[in-house]
Amino acid sequence: MEPTAVRLARPQRADARRNRERILEAAKTAFAGDGHAQIEEIARQAGVGVGTVYRHFPTKEALVGELVSERLLVFLRNATEALETISDPWEALEATLRRNAEVVSRDAALQQTLMRDAAAWRYAERPRADLLAVTAKLIDRAKATGAVREDLRAEDVPMLMCGVCSVMAAGGGPGGQMDWRRHFEFTLDSLRPPMTR
Repeated sequence: MEPTAVRLARPQRADARRNRERILEAAKTAFAGDGHAQIEEIARQAGVGVGTVYRHFPTKEALVGELVSERLLVFLRNATEALETISDPWEALEATLRRNAEVVSRDAALQQTLMRDAAAWRYAERPRADLLAVTAKLIDRAKATGAVREDLRAEDVPMLMCGVCSVMAAGGGPGGQMDWRRHFEFTLDSLRPPMTR
């Protein structure tokens, strides 16, 4: 039979996981506006105390960093899947960028945090490094076939995608004055060697 302390600890861990999930969901909603929110507001929306938020996330940057990390892991899965399943190097890179842009387009909180909370990125260094490594493989493979410009680097991709995010955050929907999908197509075309554009 298990010790009482072990049996009692399990519900607390489950409660802590649920609290963490509620905090993250509340933070996504809170940051979806202008990218700014107070911990007190997030705690209220999550239905937990401010102390509970700080037990999970010691700073606001750590909380934002967790949101960024979650999305970077989605980007990483998309990139890895494209690398492993799409044989054409250009199509694999294009599919990765297109899928990831669609993810961001559905996440107003991410659009704001990617552009405004640079301090939070240090909490997302591991998934960011992993994503850059897979992106570099996609680019190197495309370079080997002449599908992308020779000076393209993996580190260029976040910068280019932040430009797309800025149009999204400005309300750039299809057919609008600032259409992020149109902006994305121009961005995608800029990756090609000049002779193939």
